[in-house]
Amino acid sequence: MMILLLQILLMLALLVLAIPAAVLLVQVLAARWAGPQPVAESPQRPRMAVLVPAHNEAGGIAEVIVGIRRQLQEGDRVLVVADNCSDATADIARHAGAEVSERFHDTLRGKGYALDHGIRHLAADPPEVLIVVDADCLLGAGALERIARVCWRSGRPVQALYLMHAPAGAGSRRKIAEFAWVVKNLVRPLGWHKLGLPCQLMGTGMAFSWQQIGQADLATGHIVEDMKLGVDLARAGQAPLFCPDAMVYSHFPSSDSGAATQRTRWEHGHLSVILSYVPRLLGGALASGQGALAGLALDLCVPPLALLVMMSGGAWVVSALVAVLTGWLAACLLATLIVAAIAAAVLLAWSGFGRDVISLRELGAAFAYVARKLPLYCKFMFNRQVEWVRSKRDSE
Repeated sequence: MMILLLQILLMLALLVLAIPAAVLLVQVLAARWAGPQPVAESPQRPRMAVLVPAHNEAGGIAEVIVGIRRQLQEGDRVLVVADNCSDATADIARHAGAEVSERFHDTLRGKGYALDHGIRHLAADPPEVLIVVDADCLLGAGALERIARVCWRSGRPVQALYLMHAPAGAGSRRKIAEFAWVVKNLVRPLGWHKLGLPCQLMGTGMAFSWQQIGQADLATGHIVEDMKLGVDLARAGQAPLFCPDAMVYSHFPSSDSGAATQRTRWEHGHLSVILSYVPRLLGGALASGQGALAGLALDLCVPPLALLVMMSGGAWVVSALVAVLTGWLAACLLATLIVAAIAAAVLLAWSGFGRDVISLRELGAAFAYVARKLPLYCKFMFNRQVEWVRSKRDSE
């Protein structure tokens, strides 16, 4: 009876793990070979405001503002919220041509509070479409107008393609991180988009109608306020729409401390959202019959790629040991299928979207990269990060 119980528990665990593996493979296959999904634009260009939350960004804020202003027209605005800044961010942003509102608070810190402050500042003369751009992000050509027109036409929040690039001359670790980012922010949302399903919000390059963003609950210190906002809007019937033809981009920090802070915030936040919101979204999808909610829940249930590889490898080792000790092969066969699905997804994503990012030989070093992240996931179990912490910039 004890052996039977253990076999049942192992199979249940493998079936749960098979869900994100299958979702990942379907997303990659759709991104590679599904037909394009047209994104309709409004013939009318809405009046827009670009909101830039900034905390001690003196080293790069001027370049960001100049890039934004190149894409604005008369009647548009760019507002920088200099949030708890102790440097010259506010003065530099003003000199670059932005409207600036400074915010100071001893305890209420984080991007969500800065966004809420900016919304309240703009409320006296609201735009038709609000776009959020992070203070370390640059814009692809025509990105602002593209997502503003799509948002205005669709009536849904719109997420631009957001990429992160490794610094020049970076080693294999940074290139692996860039490839993982391509999978997460390009391949997976593109696959879901081609299947008519929504995407997650990514924190920058996000467009909202004023009615949507004006009613959102932003004043929180949530570690990944963008994911939370996307889930909240989806549950309200306004699931975000991916716009791969508009791009914003930034660079990973060169310093190990900055990169570590960034990874911890993103991955702890992602795992927290999985635990908190996936069951709610699935329940809402079952109750309402909304495919968008189910699609977003399935997308959210895919953990960070390194963790998925780690879990599938561990599950295969355990299943193989059970097969050797008991002769029971069913779990080992299922675990092998899961590992094969993830390996196929990674190789197909690399061959279609990652060749310019990393070589196949360098991708082979990913096993060491995954092993280095084990302490990060252990920290989530026993001492998870729950507050927003800004990553150290290269200029600091």
